Amino acid sequence: MSANASDIGLIHKQIVWNRLIAAVEEQAQTLIRTAFSPTVSEAGDLAAGVFDRQGHMLAQAVTGTPGHVNSMANGVQFFLKKFPIDSMREGDHYITNDPWLTSGHLHDITVVTPFFHRGRAVGLIANTCHVVDIGGRGFGPDGRSVFEEGLFIPVMKLARAGQLNDDLFEIIRENVRDPQSVEGDIFSFMAANEEGARRALALMHEFDLPDLEGIGQYIIEASREATKKEIARLPNGVFRNNLVTDGYDKPVELMATLTIKDGTIHVDYTGTTPASPFGINVVLNYTQAYTLFGLKCIIAPEIPNNYGSLAPFSFHAPESCILNAKRPAPVSARHVIGHMLPDLIFGCLHQAMPGRVPAEGSSANWQPQFRGGRSAIDTRQLETLGNHDLVDFDYITFHAGGTGGRPTADGMSATAFPSGVKNTPVEVSENRAPLVFWRKELRAGSGGAGQWRGGLGQVMEVGGRDNIPFAVLAMFDRVSVPPKGRERGAAGAPGRVRLGSGPLLRPKGQQTIPAGDRLTLEMPGGGGFGDPLRREPALVALDVANGLISAEAAAGDYGVAIGPDGQAEQAASEALRASRRASRQAAE
Repeated sequence: MSANASDIGLIHKQIVWNRLIAAVEEQAQTLIRTAFSPTVSEAGDLAAGVFDRQGHMLAQAVTGTPGHVNSMANGVQFFLKKFPIDSMREGDHYITNDPWLTSGHLHDITVVTPFFHRGRAVGLIANTCHVVDIGGRGFGPDGRSVFEEGLFIPVMKLARAGQLNDDLFEIIRENVRDPQSVEGDIFSFMAANEEGARRALALMHEFDLPDLEGIGQYIIEASREATKKEIARLPNGVFRNNLVTDGYDKPVELMATLTIKDGTIHVDYTGTTPASPFGINVVLNYTQAYTLFGLKCIIAPEIPNNYGSLAPFSFHAPESCILNAKRPAPVSARHVIGHMLPDLIFGCLHQAMPGRVPAEGSSANWQPQFRGGRSAIDTRQLETLGNHDLVDFDYITFHAGGTGGRPTADGMSATAFPSGVKNTPVEVSENRAPLVFWRKELRAGSGGAGQWRGGLGQVMEVGGRDNIPFAVLAMFDRVSVPPKGRERGAAGAPGRVRLGSGPLLRPKGQQTIPAGDRLTLEMPGGGGFGDPLRREPALVALDVANGLISAEAAAGDYGVAIGPDGQAEQAASEALRASRRASRQAAE
């Protein structure tokens, strides 16, 4: 049977859509290959996408983070409010790092570039990337206002018709600690946009498209309807959840009320803790980013991310709560709160769609920023150093704890979720900064017990090369309040921050690692999913054999006795489990 014209037309549109996604993926790979900052080149802390003339996102690269992608999805429209698309010219590039318009803190720079077909601007290519340094206090939560946190670049022209804005570059160079790296990054961002534009234009020529209006409308409408169809499978209702995080000086409570109604979902954060005086506040754009991600990755994970697939979701966060901080609140470490939102959302969704939502994980990345030089070290340390030379450096490295156990599988160990960034190889870090990573290994026993075990965190031990002192800008969470399990699963192990010599350090704030000492990070494990007494004994024995849990934990948490041969002993395990169940029933 031959295909009819409408079938061929639909197939044609799908091919163009897939090719558009491939074009921006090439843009993202260009960023990774050309960026100076390891945040982009090694960790993939970026977003890349193509937008129509109205600033609606049509396609995003698979490579990247939800915080960047979904913030940028909304942020491009702010560029168009200041610079209408018909006023743009070939060779123009636009820039900002305004936290309230894009990705939530000054370290994320967004560059937007128009592209032209037959003499007319037909769309925009954009990227958002994290640079290591933007001046000010640096990447940490100690600031008391955004003015302390670095150089603020409003929405403005980065290049005019191919001519660089030299005045802006001079200002940037004079306000950052590593001007060569930051300037190189910005050139990388422009180059990647030009590559994305080149790929998009080649696609338009190949398929003889006069503009992106027709395919854009198809992408948006098809995605919107597909997402609404997935939501319609869920029961209408109101579902509530709360989540407590460590905060900076006191705990932070996040409250969510999720309403499902007629193919739409609305999330209300009323009741959430007010904004903090420290730099852990979240701007509305970043709250939107991780709210939408938390919803979409459970409800409609197979539908490509774009303006249409995000449209059925909405949210509200009261003004001046920690999820809707107003200028000039400090926001540098906004991820330690923002990354908790998917777990908060999952707690609501679990009530609406049981059996499809994982347990809580470590969530916020453990991404220490290291700083060296006399200006970075505590004055009490400097007094003991005399005239000893210290190397000036500023470096960030990305790492993660474990994710929560899943309804049909264990959690993932040492995996950044929800951010999706990669762990930074220690070889790269040691090559770029005067640091030695003495230890980096899975943290045995850190995954919460469950029918499906939580993923393991990591232990990382870092010292200064030649025993030099250095500072760490700490911004870690899940230390006081560990990730919770689900459906009788146990909580994951809480994180811990300490000196190698023993004393505990604060999980947030700049602190000095003394000469000859080391920083030890013990990252949280994910919560377990399901009753641990239902875990297959063979899986428990395998965990013991692989050093993921101890034989004592196998007996105590899972009711599985491990014999001298390393295998589960059936009779002893059945007796242990029967005893555990009887004790639990008596307690309940």
